[in-house]
Parts: sequence; C-alpha cells; structure tokens
Amino acid sequence: MPQSNKLVDSLSEKMVSDTTAAQEATNKSEKSSEAETAVELVVDKVDSWIDGFVSMIPNMIVSIILFVVFLLLAKLVQKGVMKLIRKTSDNRVLHNLFTTIVYYLVLGLGLFIILGILKLDKAVTSLLAGVGVVGLALGFAFQDIAANFVSGIILAFRRPFEIEDIVQIKGFMGPVSRTNLRVTVVETFQGQEVYIPNKDVLQAPIINYSKLGYRRIDLEIGVSYGDDLEKVEKVVLNAIKDKEWLIRKEDLIFCYTGYGDSSINLEVKFWIKYPTEPGFLEFRSDAIKTIKKAFDENEITIPFPIRTLDFGIKGGEPISAHKISLKSMDGKDEE
Repeated sequence: MPQSNKLVDSLSEKMVSDTTAAQEATNKSEKSSEAETAVELVVDKVDSWIDGFVSMIPNMIVSIILFVVFLLLAKLVQKGVMKLIRKTSDNRVLHNLFTTIVYYLVLGLGLFIILGILKLDKAVTSLLAGVGVVGLALGFAFQDIAANFVSGIILAFRRPFEIEDIVQIKGFMGPVSRTNLRVTVVETFQGQEVYIPNKDVLQAPIINYSKLGYRRIDLEIGVSYGDDLEKVEKVVLNAIKDKEWLIRKEDLIFCYTGYGDSSINLEVKFWIKYPTEPGFLEFRSDAIKTIKKAFDENEITIPFPIRTLDFGIKGGEPISAHKISLKSMDGKDEE
C-alpha cells in the first residue's frame, strides 16, 4: 500500500509539471506571435510610406518646377502691373500697394495648385478655415493697424499731398519724406522726423503749402499818428512792387486796420512763389528790411509804445497841479 501511494503521488506531480510546461510553451508562442504581428504591421506601414513617397516623387518634382514657375511668373506680372500703373498714376504708394497684392495673389494661386498636385486638398481646406479664424482674431486685436492700413489706401487714392510737399498735419509742419500704408513721415524744419499714423492724417485737417506753388505773406506795421497816411501807402507799395520774388502784382494789398495805442496799424499782403520754407522766410525778411529802409529815407516813423500817465481822479489834470510829499530820512515831510 505505501508503495502504491508513492507511485500515485509521483504520477500526479509529473502530470502537473507537464501541464505547467505546456502552458508556458503556449504563452511563449502567443507572445512571439504577437511580437511578430507588431513587427509585421510596422514593416507594412513603413513599406506603404516608402511606396507612397516613391509614387509621389514625380508629383513632388512637378510641384517644385511649378513653384519656380509661379515665382518667376509673379515677378513678371508684378513688373507688368507696375508699368501699367505708372502710365495712369505717379503715386508711389499705389504702385507698391497694387504690385504687392498682385505678387502674392499669383503666389497664392500657385500654392493652391501645388497642394492639389500633392494630394493635400484636405490640408488646403483646413488651411483656409484656419486663416479665416486667425484673420477674425487679428482683426479684433489689431483694429488700429487695420484702420491705418485702410486709411493708407484711401490717402493713396485721394492724394492730398506728394512726396516732398510741404504740409502741416496736427501741428507738425515740414516736407513729406515718405509714406506707406501705415504711417506718413514728415521731416520738420527743426530736423526731426515725425511718424503720423495714417488714421490721424485722414481725420485731421491737412494744410498743403506746395500744392498751388505760391503763398501769401501778411506783414503788420505801425506808423506814427503824425505821418501822412497817403504818403505811407505810396512808399510801401513802391518799395514792394519792384521786387523780383513778387508775383501776382495785381493782387498786392495795402490796407489800414485800426488805431493802436501808439500807432496807426496797417497790413501789406503780397504773393510769392513757394518752393521751400527757407525761401518764404528769406522773402519775408527782405520785405521787412526794404520797407524799413524806405521809411527811413522818407522820414516815416515806426513809433515806440507810448504811455500817458494821468494823475487826476476824473482825468485831464497835469502832474504839475498836484503836490508831491516826500519823507526825509529823519521822518519830516518835504514838498
């Protein structure tokens, strides 16, 4: 009996060990098959990518050729548009605006064709949707920049001034050195560059001193009450009318404007050509010196300010009619 029990136990242990070995072998085979399957999937994917890349090589070559073609075409179209616009307008801002827009339109058309050849139609759709969303967000974020851009386009069409025209905008006066779609640059006569946003330029009054090519100088003068006013008028007009810088002589204006505290006031208004601001200052200075010299030669007085002191309560009493009392150092009154 004991021997039979030992035999049964040994058989049971052998069966358990065989079953365990069989399960381990099965697990190993399953793991190896899974690993082989994963490797096969990766290899198949890489093979498909390689096959796809190889099949797309002709399309990529065509796309590169088309990109170069559209790049050259964009430059040619840009030059053609530039020549066409120059025949109708000499505004540099308009030239830059339209040529830039045409250039990028041609490039954009070529980009969409290239993406279609590369079979990226879905990418094109996503790109357009993304551009729309980004454009809407940027529109709210950069309202001032957009306003300046639109104002620059309007100014390019309206053309209130040209480059090097002398203008006054928002209190800044000087020649316009350059313009673009964002700012207008004015170089003041003091030597500073002022960058004025186009939105402000469009909304503010613009004084263009160069548009008409001439400008009027107004001089204010005062003469003594004792001078002959008819003589003063003749002297002033004769002094000014023969100047070489004077234009529109028939529009020379002389007029008395009123009674001042110590002089009779008058104004002389005359016209000059206006090429530059230094010329304006020079001609005005020459006119002042000429009139002063003519007054000295004809004994016409430009009076100093005069003040009359009246010590009477009601006025009209001379100072000699009043006693003045002064205190000496010892406190006694002296008359």
